[in-house]
Parts: sequence; C-alpha cells; structure tokens
Amino acid sequence: MSKLKILLRNRNGIFFLAMVAGLALPGAVPVTRHLVLPALAFAMALSTMEIGNEVFLRPRLLLFPALLGIIMSYIILGNIIIGLSALMIRNEVFWTGFVLLAAAPPAVAVIPFSGFLRGNGPLSLIGTVGAYLGALVIMPLIALTLLSSAVFAPLKILMIALELIVLPLAFSRLLIRKGWKERIEPYRGTVINWSFFTVLYTMVGLNRDVLLDHTWSLLPVAFISLLSMFFLGFLIDWVCGLFHIPKETRTSLVLLGTLKNQGLSSGLALTLFSHEAAIPSTVSTIIMIGYIIWLDFRKRRD
Repeated sequence: MSKLKILLRNRNGIFFLAMVAGLALPGAVPVTRHLVLPALAFAMALSTMEIGNEVFLRPRLLLFPALLGIIMSYIILGNIIIGLSALMIRNEVFWTGFVLLAAAPPAVAVIPFSGFLRGNGPLSLIGTVGAYLGALVIMPLIALTLLSSAVFAPLKILMIALELIVLPLAFSRLLIRKGWKERIEPYRGTVINWSFFTVLYTMVGLNRDVLLDHTWSLLPVAFISLLSMFFLGFLIDWVCGLFHIPKETRTSLVLLGTLKNQGLSSGLALTLFSHEAAIPSTVSTIIMIGYIIWLDFRKRRD
C-alpha cells in the first residue's frame, strides 16, 4: 500500500501515465475534455498560493518581469520556432501550425511548473501575464505578416487570461486569507499533479489518431519541437549561468523561453484553418511531457 501511495504521488510517473493512457485508452476523452479548464485553473490556484501578497504592492517592479516574459516567449522562442520551420518545413499546412504556435503566448502551465521545479514564482507569474498582454498586439502582427490572414482573437486571449490566471490568483489570495494554506499544503502537490494528468491525458487523447497514423511524416515537426525545448532550454540555462543568475530565476526564464500555449494555438488552427494545422501543437504537447519530466529529473539530480 505504501508503494502504491508513492507511485500515485510521483510526478514523472503521473505525466508518463497521462501520455500512455491518452494513446492507449482515449475513451474517457469526451468527458475529460470538459474538465481541462477547471483542472488547470485549480492547479493554478494551488500553485500561486506560494506567492505572497507583497509581490503586488510595488507596481513599478512588475514592469521588468513582464517585459522579460515578452522577450523570452516572443523575441527568443517565437523567432526560434519560425526560423527552424522556415528551414525545415515544406508542408504549407504544417508551416501555418508552427506560425500559430510561435504567435501564441506562454503556456499557462509555466506558473505551476515553476512551483514544483523551484523556480522564481513571481517572475513566472508576472512574466506570463506580461506576455499575454503583449499577445494582444503581437499575435495579429505575426499572423498578418506570415500568414496573410487576420488570426486575431483578442477576446479569446482575454478570457484565457481571466479564467486561467486572474481568477485562480484571486482564489489563492482567498485561501491564504482564510487560513486554509496550511491545511491544504500536505495534499497540494499531489492534487496539482493529478490535475495535470487530466490536462495532458486529454490533449494526447484528442490527437491520438494523428499521432499514430502519421508518425513518419511528423519527424521534422518533432525535431523542431525537440530543438525549441531541450536544446533552447539548455542554451538559455547555460547563458544565464555565465552571468551568475540565480538558479530559481534561470528555471523561470527557461520555462518562459521554451513553453508555448499549445491549447490556444491548436484551437486557432482547428477554428481558422484545418485539423492538420493543429499537428505542430499536438506534437509539441507530447514533447513537452518528456521535457518537463527531464527538467524534473535534472532538478532532483542537482
């Protein structure tokens, strides 16, 4: 029984199980797809409990982290994705998918991932919020320049920011104010991990057929995702190390500079283009699972 409890609390095991279950047993996806936003919002609320209220008392100090979020997600990661795609992708539909991925803001999961990887929580939070605000201008510019199409969904971006950042953050302040933080703490990590199981299982399960039926044609797509996460993450961490940036800050910069909101880019692809245009976001999700497991392994080894 004790071994089972350990297994059920092991983050890497839970993430790997989500990927395997999504590929092998996707039958529950019609149900879990409706639980993705609540699960992610709940994980966000529990994760941001670690961030104290004092962070928000000095607005001027929030500007630099917000700009860092835009720089890491768009100036660095966005350009890397577009550059690699221009070199390696000849399929016009896949190119569209990668442009949408590059135009998307950071993954909302940057904030909770920063928590269990021991990153800089305030930097991850403010950097993510800043990038979402920047996305209101940057997304249409990228779409108009590279796709000749007005892929601009400001209302959708605002709703995502409200549902997955603002409201969970407000709920976490309420939990702290009511004195429930200490009661929740022993179970917080496990609940967050299984919330992400729901999200990852659903994203993999929804795209199971594409992943299994087009494996060989997806190799260039997978290679770009690998480079833009594993290699770019290593490079960001190495450069930050040269400047003696603290480890927790380096971790947050790595996450902001390697993780995109695949859910948003996939949704835009499906809505405005085609099912095939969502393939880069789908493959990126699979690679992300392995990437987060790898980052967690490195953290434990350090």
